[in-house]
Amino acid sequence: MLKRLHAILLTSVLALPLAVGLARAGAAEELAPFKMIRSLQYVQDSVVLGDHSAIEMQRFMLGAIDKRLRAVEQSAFRDPRNVDAALVYVMSGGNPDTLDYLADRDVDGNFDSRVTEALRQYLSGKGALIVETLSKAVPEYENARIGPYLFLILGNATSQQDPLAAMKYYDWARLTAPGTIIEEAALRRSVLLAAKANEPDKGFRYALSYARRYLTSPYASQFADVFVELAVAHFDEVAEQKISEVLAFMDQPRQREVYLRVARRAAIGGNQALARLASKRAEGLAGGGTSQSQVLASFYEGLAAVPSADVLAATETINAIPDEKLSPRDRALRDAAKAIADAVVQLPKDESSTQASAPTPDGIAAEEGQAVSGETGSGMSPFGETAEASGQSSEGGKTRTGTPPSADPAHDGFLTNGRSKIAEIDALLKEEGL
Repeated sequence: MLKRLHAILLTSVLALPLAVGLARAGAAEELAPFKMIRSLQYVQDSVVLGDHSAIEMQRFMLGAIDKRLRAVEQSAFRDPRNVDAALVYVMSGGNPDTLDYLADRDVDGNFDSRVTEALRQYLSGKGALIVETLSKAVPEYENARIGPYLFLILGNATSQQDPLAAMKYYDWARLTAPGTIIEEAALRRSVLLAAKANEPDKGFRYALSYARRYLTSPYASQFADVFVELAVAHFDEVAEQKISEVLAFMDQPRQREVYLRVARRAAIGGNQALARLASKRAEGLAGGGTSQSQVLASFYEGLAAVPSADVLAATETINAIPDEKLSPRDRALRDAAKAIADAVVQLPKDESSTQASAPTPDGIAAEEGQAVSGETGSGMSPFGETAEASGQSSEGGKTRTGTPPSADPAHDGFLTNGRSKIAEIDALLKEEGL
């Protein structure tokens, strides 16, 4: 009897949580899609505002909403809120196949075919094809729940063809959805488009707005990349003040990272002044000791000095940095810089002097060499204009044909060596992705 009672109680204790769980699961399955999409929007907005722990919840919500949209009765889409929920879902990183599933079963015409077809093309990588259709449809949705999402999508589709128009679409999207993932994305992408469209003032305004609100976003690193592009492309005295204004919202490590990226980008682009300035700023933010940031700052400053009169000192600086202190990309960059520096400081080999002094059968080579030396100012230059090319190699009124360059083994060797150096540099830069 006691054993039987114990079994009944044990069964009851185990069954209660299961029953509660099933009840909760059943309640979730009965939730309308528009109620579930609100939770997804809240989670995504929390992520860009700095709550990175919500990223896992975002994935869970996307999966749960996907199941719900496929399971719900078609009659549920007579409610426009559920139609909007389905569209917001696919524009928020949801499964594109679900939109196909819903659109193919929309016999009642609850979905706007212009919007669904545009989204299907956009999500399949054909964004350029939707610009005309969607630009005509979005004005009808300016004040709708899906309006900010559609303007963001239209901005993305337009960005390659017309950056200025795309920035206007982004403006509408962010102004109608402040404090959300829509505003974060619109601001971040507007900075890049402003840099491309040669609109630095707009770009720095967008960057300032982003820095005030979204520096803790998981996409802030992408913002740093586009901000560096803007700063390097439009750097001057006024821009320097605006850059400092944007960086003032960042803590010291973030400021140092941005300056290092600016230094690297400027060194690659040949902007020595900016590369040196950014390197010194990064060094100043690195504090004492020999931190990685200081090493990189010194490295980028050395890169900037390679095409200058300080090429020897710059070569020593970049050679002194151990491989383990550099990333693979920076090691490739250093190898390219070293190849360039070697080519710059390399003294002309004996090819020129040999070519000038080599005896020839008619005994006139030395005389030609002296003539070339007098024209170029340096008898060491292998690129000095040859007497033959200058048309001055005549003797006694008779034009000499001379020896063709291709017939001189020393000259050919020099050209081959030079071409191989250039090919080596090109290969290193290609490896660097430039």
